[in-house]
Order: sequence, then structure tokens, then C-alpha cells
Amino acid sequence: MVSADNSTERSLIDQHGRTIRYLRISVTDRCDLRCRYCMAEQMTFLPRAKLLSLDEIAIIAERFIARGVTRIRLSGGEPLVRRDVADLVRRLGSHVGHGLDELTMTTNGTRLAEHADALVDAGIRRINVSLDSRDPERFRYITRHGDVRQVIHGILSARDAGLMIKINMVALKGLNEDEIASMLSWCISERLDLSLIETMPLGVIDEDRVDRFLPLTTVFDRLSTEFSLLRVGHRTGGPARYWQVEGSTTRLGLISPLTANFCDGCNRVRLTTEGKLYMCLGHEDQVDLKAALRDGGIVGLDAAIDRGLAAKPARHDFRIEAGAAPAVGRHMSVTGG
Repeated sequence: MVSADNSTERSLIDQHGRTIRYLRISVTDRCDLRCRYCMAEQMTFLPRAKLLSLDEIAIIAERFIARGVTRIRLSGGEPLVRRDVADLVRRLGSHVGHGLDELTMTTNGTRLAEHADALVDAGIRRINVSLDSRDPERFRYITRHGDVRQVIHGILSARDAGLMIKINMVALKGLNEDEIASMLSWCISERLDLSLIETMPLGVIDEDRVDRFLPLTTVFDRLSTEFSLLRVGHRTGGPARYWQVEGSTTRLGLISPLTANFCDGCNRVRLTTEGKLYMCLGHEDQVDLKAALRDGGIVGLDAAIDRGLAAKPARHDFRIEAGAAPAVGRHMSVTGG
């Protein structure tokens, strides 16, 4: 087990003086849904032979813990579609309280009911669930074939198993903007938190993102007429800003990469299922940790991590403009949420 005392290890400080405490890991680029803002309908996924093994993911994650990372989030694609992912969760969960403050997961909820108890047993206490609509037909349209009843059953099963749950909802103009207030009301009634997210220009999809971009400044103004929202300093390690909904346990989070750039305080790096370490969601620069680990062991891995930190940019280059190409070619499912 990695020691909680990281004083002898090189700190993870980038060229802009930001300390990296948060590692997001995409355990698979595959997903059992095909959300329109995230993926093209016909996706080409990585061959399994190119993926990091779960043991390699664990070794890399443990090296980051030894060097000062205190939060890890597992994501995808859909992490629960990867066979034996529970073994990885248990291994990383054993570090909670021993260098790692928190292990979390982002999931689409389709397989959550069957895995909730195991996630709790492995040390996860909080998860994010992507849910952009509770209307069955609209949910099916957004995801191309998903069953919202299955997802809601998973959410409530996970809550009853003891997991704290935050709903992640991408705000989409003309598609689900009329449902945002009712989603917040539902979260209040079910004792869930809600984070709203601006759509981001990642990967080529089948629609023009300009048509769906909804600034969260507009959304917040609308919500403020229906709910009493109190700004709070709550932090989960990510980029969201939070408001408490008065008279409830629910917090509302806003993730606004375009209307409220949060890069100055960025404390995150992302590991893909192929072993590439991306220093920024909005840039293509990466280092290959899989090759570094296989060719040079821990020494080679450390050197590659250091190269990555030295290349971390000051900010992303996200823009939503008519006819503009995506900021990066890779889809969100490659890098992880």
C-alpha cells in the first residue's frame, strides 16, 4: 500500500505553479449509450489489445497517490461496462485514508443497481450520474436508445445503498432547457445534488453544437426566479461552483468552461484507457504513460509524468462558433469526464 507520507516524493506542480491533486481515469472508451453531444452514432472504439490492463491502471494511479494526488475519479465511456472493474475499485479503494482522500466514479447509471453495494464495499462514498432528461422519449432521443427508467432505478438503488449522488445534466438549448427546473425539483425531493454543465466542443458529432449551446448564466438567472439559491464554498475537487437550495439538502453546481473559465485553479490531469496522460481536456498534448511504464518501470513512469506537468497549458481553448471545428478531435469518452 502507498504510504500516506508523500514528503519524500516529487510534488506534482506544473509550470504555472498549480499543484495537481486530482486524477481522472477513463477505464474504457466504450459505452452502452450514444449521447448525441458526446459521441457519433457510429463509433470506432479502441481494440482491447491497446488498452491498459487494470493492473497497469492501478500501478499508475498508485504512483500518482505517492506523489500527492488525493482524489481519483473513475470514468469512461461507461466504467461499469469494463469487465472486472470492481477489482480495480477495490484496489484503489484500499488507499482511501492512506494517501487518498476520496475515490469517486462517474457513470451513466444503466448498470448502477447491480453494482451499487459493491461500490460502497470498495470504499466509494460519492458518485456522479449523467442524466440529461427524465422524460422517457427525450432521454431515448438524447442517448439514441437508452431507457430512463433503468437509470432512475439505478440512481435510487445507489442512494439507498448509502452513496451520495450528484446528477450531471448537460444543458442543451431547445432540447432539455425546459426541464432543468423540474430536474432540480426532483433532485430536491430525492435528496440528490445537481450539477449543470455547458456543452463542450470535443470530438466530431452528428450535430452542430452551436445549435445546442446554452450559457449557464442564462440558466442560473431563470432558476433564481423559482428557487432561493445561496452561494456556498463547497468543493469536491472539480471545477463546479456551488449554491445551496434553501430549505433543502440539495446543492446546485455550475460547470461553465465557456462562460466562466476555471483554468486558473485547475488541479486535474486525465489518464485515458490507452495510457495517454492529457494535461488539459481542451488540448491535444499528451504523454504516453503506458509506454513509459512498460519500457522504464516506475522510473520511466515518473519521468513521463514530469514531462507532462511541464507541458500543462495555462488554459483551454474552447469556443462555440458556427462552423468551427471541435477544440480537439477526440471524444469526451476517450479522455473521461
